Amino acid sequence: MTPRQRLALVLLLGTQFMLAIDFSILNVALPSIGHGVGLGDRDLQWIATAFALPSAGLTLLFARVADLAGRRRTLLTGLVLLVAASLLGGFAQGPTELLVARVGQGMAAAIAIPAALSLLVITFPEGPVRQRALSLNGALLPAGFTVGALVGGLLTGYLSWRWAFLVNVPVAVVIIALAPRVLTGGRGDAGGRLDVPGALTVTAGLVAFVYGISRAGEEGWSDPWVWVSIAVGAVLLGAFGRIESTSPHPLASLDVLRLRHVGWGNAGGFGVFALGSSIVFMMTLYLQQVLHYSAVTTGLIFGVPGAAAFTAGLLGPRLLGLVQARALLVIGLLLQALCALGLVFAGVDRGSLTLVLAASAVGFFGHACGIVGYLVTATSNLPDEQQGLATGLTTMTQQVALTLGIPVLSAIANARATALTHAGGHSAAGATLGGIRLALGVNAAVTVAVAALVAVFLLVRGRGRPTADS
Repeated sequence: MTPRQRLALVLLLGTQFMLAIDFSILNVALPSIGHGVGLGDRDLQWIATAFALPSAGLTLLFARVADLAGRRRTLLTGLVLLVAASLLGGFAQGPTELLVARVGQGMAAAIAIPAALSLLVITFPEGPVRQRALSLNGALLPAGFTVGALVGGLLTGYLSWRWAFLVNVPVAVVIIALAPRVLTGGRGDAGGRLDVPGALTVTAGLVAFVYGISRAGEEGWSDPWVWVSIAVGAVLLGAFGRIESTSPHPLASLDVLRLRHVGWGNAGGFGVFALGSSIVFMMTLYLQQVLHYSAVTTGLIFGVPGAAAFTAGLLGPRLLGLVQARALLVIGLLLQALCALGLVFAGVDRGSLTLVLAASAVGFFGHACGIVGYLVTATSNLPDEQQGLATGLTTMTQQVALTLGIPVLSAIANARATALTHAGGHSAAGATLGGIRLALGVNAAVTVAVAALVAVFLLVRGRGRPTADS
C-alpha cells in the first residue's frame, strides 16, 4: 500500500468502527439513559429501534445517492449529521430530543456506511490488497460491537451515559477534516438518475417490515400491529421488485442481484449478522440476569470475544490464501453455530464463565471470518459503477440482519422463560436461563442450515463458474 492508501484505510475503517460502536454502546446504559431523560422501562427499546429503523430502511437509497452525488461527499454528509445528532443526544434533556438524536445517528449510519465501504472497495485494486482491507474491516465490525459494550459500560459506570453520545464527536471531526485530502471523490455514475418510485417503496417497505419485527420484540407476536406492519412491508418490497424490473434507472439492478455470488453471499452474510448479534444479546442477558454481573464487568468480559474477532480479521488475508472467500463464509457460520451450541450448556453459577469465554472466543473468531468471506464474496468481480449497489446491498443486509435477529430470538427466549415461570419449580434466573438455552439451540440449528444452503449454492453448484474469489 502507498502512504495515501494507508491513511485512507485508517479513515474508512475508523468510520466503520465508530458506527459499529454506535450500534451497541448504549445497550448497557439503557436504564441510566431512561432515568436521565424520563423514559419509562417499557419505552427503552425505542432507543435501539429509533437507530435501527432509518439505518436499515435508508441504506440502499443512500448507496445509490453515493453513486450519483459522489461517495466522498456522501460520506462527509453522513459524518456531519452524526456529529449533530451525537451532540443533540449528549445534551438531551427529554425523551423527544434523545429519540430524535438516535434517528439522526441511524440516518448517519445509512448515509456513511455504504459510502465508506464503497470507497474502501474502489480505493484498493481487486486482489490481495483489497482482501487485506476487507479483512481488517471484517475484524473491526464485531470488535466495534464488543468495544461498544465495553466502552458503554465504563462510561456509564465512571462518568455519564451522555459520553456514549459525545465520544463520537472528536473522532468524526478528525475524519471530516482529513477525508477531503486523502479520499477520491469516488463518483460512479455521473449520468444516472435516482429511481424515485423504487426509493420510496424500498425505504417504506424496509421501515415497515423492521418496525413490525421490532414491535414483536417489545409487545409480543400476538399484537395485531406486528402483522399489519410486516404485511405492509412485504407488499411494498414486492412492489419494489416489480418496479426495479421495468425501471430504466433501477435502484437495485436485478442483473446484479441474480449473480450467484452476490445473492447467496448476502444470504450468508444475513445469517452471520442476524444470528451473531442474537448471540451477543443472549450473552448480555446471561451475564447480567443469570450470573448478575455489573454493566462494567459485562463490558470487560466482552473484551475476550472482541479480541478473538480482531485476531481473525488480522489473519483474514492468510486465511483467504488457504481457502476461497465463499468457503471462509461457510466456515465462519459453522464456528458461530458451534459457539451457540456450546453456550447452551452454561449453567446458573459463575463457574460457567470459562465455558462462556471459550465458546464466545470461538464464535467471534468465526463471526469475523464469516464477515470477511461475505464481504469479499459479495463485492468482488463487479465494475466500479456497480460497487455502490453491491456495497449498499451488503450494508443493507448487515443493518436489517442486526435489527431482525435480536427480536426474533428474544421472543423465543421470553416465551420459554414465561412458560417455565408459570410451570413453577424454577427461580427467576433458572427460567431466564431456560429461555436463553432454547433460543441458542434454535440459533445453532438455523446457522447450520444457512451454512448448508450457502455451501450448496456457492461451493457445490458454483464449482467451475466465475465467482467472487475465482
